[in-house]
Amino acid sequence: MRQTIRFCTSPDGVRLAFGLHGSGPPLVRVATWMTHLQRDWDSPLWRHWLHGLADGRTLVRYDERGSGLSDRDVTRFSLDAWVEDLEAVVDAAGLERFSLLGLSNGGAVATAYAVRHPERVSHLVLCGSFAQGRLRRDPSSGARAEAEALLSLIRVGWGQANPAFRRAFTTLFVPDATQEQMTWFDELQRISASAETAARMRLAREEVDVAGLLEQVVTPTLVLHAQDDAAVPFDQGRTVASAIPAARFVPLEGRNHILLADEPAWDVFLRELEAFLPTLASDADVAHELLTPRETEVLRCVAAGMSNDAIAEQLFVSRRTVERHMGNMYGKLGLEGKSGRAAIAARAADLIGQHPDA
Repeated sequence: MRQTIRFCTSPDGVRLAFGLHGSGPPLVRVATWMTHLQRDWDSPLWRHWLHGLADGRTLVRYDERGSGLSDRDVTRFSLDAWVEDLEAVVDAAGLERFSLLGLSNGGAVATAYAVRHPERVSHLVLCGSFAQGRLRRDPSSGARAEAEALLSLIRVGWGQANPAFRRAFTTLFVPDATQEQMTWFDELQRISASAETAARMRLAREEVDVAGLLEQVVTPTLVLHAQDDAAVPFDQGRTVASAIPAARFVPLEGRNHILLADEPAWDVFLRELEAFLPTLASDADVAHELLTPRETEVLRCVAAGMSNDAIAEQLFVSRRTVERHMGNMYGKLGLEGKSGRAAIAARAADLIGQHPDA
């Protein structure tokens, strides 16, 4: 698989990097702490996720504000800001309706988005997620002291060459990882964001609270959580699943917050995901699910053998607009450049199919 990386801008001006790969019904993975679109591709911790999530699907993912390939010099971190970023990404990707995956804090963002835009989310998957951040669910002095200790570790040791300080987070997220995997995660922390930005991101997570939104979710929902998760308590997964109407809850064996490729929980996760999410039925079904009405019009013109100039004249738009629609179709259908146009032209009839909207 190869990914296409693009950029869009959130309402407050933050530039966000997002990537697309795979082919099939769209699945959007909400951004989480510590990611990097390019480096994750060869990661011993994330590589199996990227392949597994894109098996029969088009996976859309993005780097959170302040990290990865997105703008780094950012000071605004909040649930509203993260939801706005998700809105910007799915709009830039041209998605009308899609499945949504929220891991860890991404689960809270996915929940808030699904409540605000129920017509756009077909399926909601939450894994290792929580309804309330640490300081919201436990405002005691002990919890605050623990939170402040972790923040101090970030500010003091995040950017240092010695990974000793960062190893505390590594053992929380992937306690069963190999030495190679731990070393990679130690380094990802250092390069994904600056120490001050990472501290702000962490503190904002401690204050997240979507408990009041859970019962408003109307989207079919699957909730999974490792029973001995060291980063997010198992009880938070149960709380989320019990509050969302008709949600299905799947306990996972293990203690890794990021599921590893060789642990049984990963196989269970994939089986549950495959049974829950839409599958690839046909080219026409995929195109109908992925493409906007305007992109379908462009596709029909391509099927008729029209050039970009002819399509622009036919649809009363600029050539640049046609090229933008073509670029969007390339990404959604897992195609690239000149070969992408040839592939679209060759498959156009099958892609259009007999759908009434086509």
